[in-house]
Amino acid sequence: MAFKNQDDAKAYWSENLSLVFKLLAIWFLVSFGCGILLVDVLNEIRFFGFKLGFWFSQQGSIYTFVVLIFVYASKMNALDKKYGVDD
Repeated sequence: MAFKNQDDAKAYWSENLSLVFKLLAIWFLVSFGCGILLVDVLNEIRFFGFKLGFWFSQQGSIYTFVVLIFVYASKMNALDKKYGVDD
């Protein structure tokens, strides 16, 4: 990976870290927030026959993580093209 100049390299990694922190924040909110903190409120709602809080604890955070992996890959491909470091 070769950048044209040092400023491009810093901007690239800054955007990369920003993306990572945003996606981790979403995953944290879904897994910890919906699965632990808001479980009592969410358990009043049924989802496919299960209490929604239970579903987020067992399945929702995993599905969210998998979706976030695909989002990260897509965004990083776009970021690589933007800075000219794609394959």
